[in-house]
Amino acid sequence: MISTDEFTKDPSRVFKAGETVFREGDEGYVMYVVLDGSVKLSVTGRSVEKVGKGGVFGEMALIDKSPRSATAMAATDCTLVSVTSERFKSLVQETPGFALEIMSIMAARLRSMDRRI
Repeated sequence: MISTDEFTKDPSRVFKAGETVFREGDEGYVMYVVLDGSVKLSVTGRSVEKVGKGGVFGEMALIDKSPRSATAMAATDCTLVSVTSERFKSLVQETPGFALEIMSIMAARLRSMDRRI
């Protein structure tokens, strides 16, 4: 889980329950940090993960510049902070622990998906 303290000064947006944050196949220019509430991630219509407070999603698009691999929808009313590619790169360079945390999250997601196959 990422410390949300780092992101409280960044612009945030409220999504209502059921509102789509992004769709599978969309271009991705930002990742998101959940300040409050939760977001459901699904791949080809199948729910794969629920991301809660302190969780991040959408980071893969910033790393490999490929289209979104999942759809993200607000599971509850939630407050999300968008992190641009430039901000992401800055955080990785200035805070190596942040990069390790992102890698840990990605590894956990991959292992979880592997168990489901």
